[in-house]
Amino acid sequence: MNKCTERLYNGIIKENPTFVLMLGMCPTLAVTTSAINGIGMGLSTTVVLALSNLLISMLRNVIPDRVRVPAFIVVVASFVTMVEFLVKGFVPSLYAALGIYIPLIVVNCIILGRAESYASKNPPIPSLFDGIGMGLGFTCSITIIGAFREFIGAGQIFGKQILPLADAATGKAGYVPITIFVLAPGAFLVLGSLTAIINAINNKKKAAGKPVVEAVGCGDGCASCASKSICQTANVNQTTSTATKAVEDHTGEE
Repeated sequence: MNKCTERLYNGIIKENPTFVLMLGMCPTLAVTTSAINGIGMGLSTTVVLALSNLLISMLRNVIPDRVRVPAFIVVVASFVTMVEFLVKGFVPSLYAALGIYIPLIVVNCIILGRAESYASKNPPIPSLFDGIGMGLGFTCSITIIGAFREFIGAGQIFGKQILPLADAATGKAGYVPITIFVLAPGAFLVLGSLTAIINAINNKKKAAGKPVVEAVGCGDGCASCASKSICQTANVNQTTSTATKAVEDHTGEE
């Protein structure tokens, strides 16, 4: 398996950002009310991931280490702005459905995490394929979640009616949608159920002695987290801001 193919497999299967690494939960839970929303958000994120990884990798020896995080954010924000304009101009219905979550791609931890952990340390071509792989993995995940929610909650997939709906007024028999699945709690139910299935499969692999990638999160500390430096920078800024505000409030009281 060559390097580029390995990066694609890694992002889609081995280290899927949603089901394995549990990253990008905000858009995963918020926009997956339908499969079309999921694939729209996923492809938008994929474009930003691929292009930002490529550019950051090309500039990795030019960007000073002390300003790398602000530089990464500027690069990502530039591509997000372009994607936002394109979606707004060519797919206005999708733009209206996704709303604020397109600009929020800028702070998606998947993008900043890959920029910090991979693109800033590797050549451009593998970084490009790493971004494509992670983006496609994210796209597949949230499209699957959206399809489940749409099917159970409305009897539809990609806006097409699959199950004929019941009509109480005419006495017509049919499917009665479970509308909770297109509401906020439905996102947690579907994500939790799919993650439980994947965990069960992984447990069987462990029992058989096969290697399994563990989810990366904050539960085991920052040592293994790809976004360690980004989070620490944000925490320092937040702490400084809080301390400054406390001093100002105390001064005002005096």
